[in-house]
Amino acid sequence: MSNKSTANDGFFERRFKLSEHGTDVKTEILAGITTFMTMGYILAVNPDILSSTGMDKGGVFTATAISAIIATLIMAFYANYPFALAPGMGLNAFFAFTVVGIMGKSWQFALTAVFLEGIIFIILSFFKVREAIFDSIPMNLKKAVSVGIGLFIALIGFVNAGIVVPGEGIIVDLGNLKAAGPLLALIGLIITGVLLAKNIKGALLIGMIITTIIGIPMGVTPLPEGMLVQLPPSVKDVAFQFEWGEIFTWEMLLVVFTFLFVDVFDTVGTLVGVASKADMLDEEGRLEKASEALFADAVGTVAGACLGTSTVTTYVESASGVADGGRTGLTALSTACMFFLALFFSPLFGMIPGEATAPALILVGLFMMSPIKEIDLEDFTEAIPAFLTIVMMPFAYSIAQGIVFGMVSYVILKLLSGRHKEVSGVMYVLAILFILSHIFL
Repeated sequence: MSNKSTANDGFFERRFKLSEHGTDVKTEILAGITTFMTMGYILAVNPDILSSTGMDKGGVFTATAISAIIATLIMAFYANYPFALAPGMGLNAFFAFTVVGIMGKSWQFALTAVFLEGIIFIILSFFKVREAIFDSIPMNLKKAVSVGIGLFIALIGFVNAGIVVPGEGIIVDLGNLKAAGPLLALIGLIITGVLLAKNIKGALLIGMIITTIIGIPMGVTPLPEGMLVQLPPSVKDVAFQFEWGEIFTWEMLLVVFTFLFVDVFDTVGTLVGVASKADMLDEEGRLEKASEALFADAVGTVAGACLGTSTVTTYVESASGVADGGRTGLTALSTACMFFLALFFSPLFGMIPGEATAPALILVGLFMMSPIKEIDLEDFTEAIPAFLTIVMMPFAYSIAQGIVFGMVSYVILKLLSGRHKEVSGVMYVLAILFILSHIFL
């Protein structure tokens, strides 16, 4: 047993260079489990969101887990970083509630856009264009996108729970908080909030589990049928369901660009933020294997689209594993193994009601609000576009429209204020494309 353990340690040491990174096998595996605990909620939330478009919930569950496994394994072995990936929050909301809900497109159209985005990302990763695009967009707008998506996700959580409802004579109104669904969501919000306040690892996932259990006697939680441990649901109803008839339309261009835009900033921002916590950045603030890390989410996105789920991205929850000492790809490998095990517990994740996932959505919205502290609110040519980006996402119920309002207003305000030199060429091109899309669509 000892010899086998030593041999395994030797393999992991050679493959992941553990001693070089000041870590060991036990630390890395525990860090990977911690990361899974903090991001495992996506296995319940993502199917819940995407199934609102008509997609098969079980198939989306399997697609979510497998795409996470594929992308995280690439991160582990190709980049050797302790970062985990899965279908991203915000991007799944744009998929379901904007592309399908507001624009009236089919979920097959949305999946096609995700697939095209992934292919473009793979190409851009080889030429390091993603880093160049990231650098061309003003920092205040990057931060505003995160904040706006946070408000949008929180609004979805409140609506899904029935806490906020369409009003009679007013735009929105407070739901019936005495009803079982909204009441359960509020209970879950309090429980999860207490767990977060006590710094409990996996607070969102644990909160959902506790809320789901409380929902059983309240009649909100559906009881699973059959065995709790089963083979993963089939993806046959959601896999390779592409729709090629509209790939050359303005609407497809706008949707693909929005996926690209949000994913670039989400992934690169997460990589930089988590890498800084792990002291992985060089003196100039660069990540040595940024291209390899970005390649992981590009391949994961293509694989996810083929399987039947929205855009895959690097998760900021990876910071929890880093905080527990994770420094190499072995942490990511451990997280991927946990996603594999979760595949066989789909009945447990399937019984989690929307009222139990709502608190996670609301609190993820809170987490995404943090960049607002760093937005320049004194310079109005910066503050107004950032503000419009933030508020138009929930007000227009569209991530894409928030980005359009922010970027176009930024270019116009800078031009009319005589500060056109502060606007990059890429921003001019994007603003013109957005204006043309609204004129001709």
